[in-house]
Amino acid sequence: MKNARLTAAKAAKNDEFYTQLPDIERELRHYKEHFKGKVVYCNCDDPRVSNFFKYFSLKFHDLGIKKLITTCYKNRSPDLFSRHEDERAIMLEYDGFRDGEREPRPEDIGIRQLEGDGDFRSQECIGILKQADIVVTNPPFSLFRPYVAQLMEYDKKFVIVSPWNSVTYKEIFPLIKDNRLWLGYGFNAGNAYFAVPDYAQDYAAGVYDEKTGLVKFRNVTWFTNLDHNKRHEELILHQNYTPEVYPTYDNYDAIEVGKTSAIPMDYGGGGGKGGFPHLS
Repeated sequence: MKNARLTAAKAAKNDEFYTQLPDIERELRHYKEHFKGKVVYCNCDDPRVSNFFKYFSLKFHDLGIKKLITTCYKNRSPDLFSRHEDERAIMLEYDGFRDGEREPRPEDIGIRQLEGDGDFRSQECIGILKQADIVVTNPPFSLFRPYVAQLMEYDKKFVIVSPWNSVTYKEIFPLIKDNRLWLGYGFNAGNAYFAVPDYAQDYAAGVYDEKTGLVKFRNVTWFTNLDHNKRHEELILHQNYTPEVYPTYDNYDAIEVGKTSAIPMDYGGGGGKGGFPHLS
């Protein structure tokens, strides 16, 4: 049922899943040292309602950020869930609040209308991307492949949200194998909570909670190319490799591994091909 709903969401290009501030805080606390002196770009966020903007604007001086930029797709409505009916969007630049203050004031924030629709693939937004050092956002799940391809093309650092099954994409798996992209810390207990518009609840690939108005997802996580401590934790393995237990893939040289604890400690590559374990 969940897979069917996720497929429906992709078919409808229903990507209106808004990350909650506690989830953002919980993940980004592991990357503090990376933001000092950097230009941070949130290129899939309405700057007036985005929790990513809220986090970075409030943490601006604590993190030592140089500049914060946000843009969004065809959204000039103050409503959180725009229908993207406007043909032009806005850009927000923030350089920090005044000395002695702890929160930004509207007059501290530079807002201008974009010439185009704010699509991250537009030349206008690519021009902004070139100015940035680190991209942090929850990009449209249906466009994850071209989104990551663009980040790689322009050699950008990033911390982004995506479905777990992205690791199986033929465009994404080689990046993991080549150590150009890896998992972040992930959501608390594997549960991510997103706000969704009323018209999207039938397609949300998660469980809707009427009390909170949020949808819980267990099939999403964080991806990054910023180094963090969890990457360097020693992984103690106990399983031995046998071809009967670990089937291979047809489309790339890897074996299927059901969970981290089942990674074989003696795997040297299927059939002498120098393969790679893959976690499902």
